[in-house]
Amino acid sequence: MGKPPNLYSYPSTDELAPQLRAFVLSAQAAGLEHHNTFRVGVSGGSLPKTLAQALLAPGNGSAEDTAKFDSWEIFFADERAVPLDHPDSNYKLVKEELLDKIPAQLGKPSVYPIEVKYLNDVDEMADQYEKLLVSKFAAKDSVKLPVFDLLLLGCGPDGHTCSLFPGHPLLRENAAWVCAIEDSPKPPPKRITLSLPVVTAASKIGFVATGGGKKDILRQIFDNEEGQAIPSALVNEGGAEKVSWFTDNAAVEGVSFPRRGNL
Repeated sequence: MGKPPNLYSYPSTDELAPQLRAFVLSAQAAGLEHHNTFRVGVSGGSLPKTLAQALLAPGNGSAEDTAKFDSWEIFFADERAVPLDHPDSNYKLVKEELLDKIPAQLGKPSVYPIEVKYLNDVDEMADQYEKLLVSKFAAKDSVKLPVFDLLLLGCGPDGHTCSLFPGHPLLRENAAWVCAIEDSPKPPPKRITLSLPVVTAASKIGFVATGGGKKDILRQIFDNEEGQAIPSALVNEGGAEKVSWFTDNAAVEGVSFPRRGNL
């Protein structure tokens, strides 16, 4: 058993954002040093807005405090089987909240959305997205799992993350990198998602969870033995100290797990 995950808590998103920025840019530096590229997977929900607040704020001008977006490769930790301009699309959300707002001087990231020609065949959509990951992560040498420099995830009120839901058979998938789901308990039902082993293989994993609506599930994830089968808790277990949670105080009200302030 590794060290426990890191739980950071701040009075509000305004105080959280600079710490999230430092976390992301630290992962960027490690990725660029390792392979001259920063490979990041993102999810949807409220995350893209908070990420934009963190990354698009004025920096101090140093290289360490600058997002080098032209070196970023952005993938999707999960995606809904909908057109890219559909309100349910994670790509649309990330595009509108972050990508469209990146200043020209910071460069343009490479972005890898789903192939919409497979909207009616999510198994094929998952296969094609996995082939894309193979082409990026295993072009030179075969690898058992892709290792993202950073995954940025949310946590639903039921503890789901990516499109990995409590009690779902996909939680037991240990071979595929990308899985199809056709019976999501949260609409829309058809989606693709990274598998749990891919999530926990990442070099760094960041959760962003804010608001009082998250306090009950975070208490289960961090404080209750019975909560350890919840998908987000399984990421904590598999990722251990590679996992960092960025929360506001409202989201962790009543959580007894030790919290930190600064990175």
